[in-house]
Amino acid sequence: QVQLVESGGGLVQAGGSLRLSCVVSVSIGSIKAMAWYRQCPGKQRELVAQLTSSAVTYYPDSVKGRFTISRDNANNTVYLQMNSLKPEDTAVYYCRVLRYCVYYWGQGTQVTVSS
Repeated sequence: QVQLVESGGGLVQAGGSLRLSCVVSVSIGSIKAMAWYRQCPGKQRELVAQLTSSAVTYYPDSVKGRFTISRDNANNTVYLQMNSLKPEDTAVYYCRVLRYCVYYWGQGTQVTVSS
């Protein structure tokens, strides 16, 4: 089984920054795609960043220019750098990876942005 452990969430004021981490229990080299999603209570889960094994990235317009996804192969970790945070960024953030045609999800980490 693939285990994902997320950390880095917390409370931050608008305009501040946070970096989320997702430690994966298998080599990043075996991961075909990795992504971050966020979800508010009663709303659909939303993709906020995606990175493929060929280093292609995707960001929706809502976060483009503010969020950056990256990976650290040596530590088997996926990061989400979040800058210029807004109150509407408040959500539970989830890490997701694709390995051998199977998706795996982390438990999520809460991000709260105050105005």
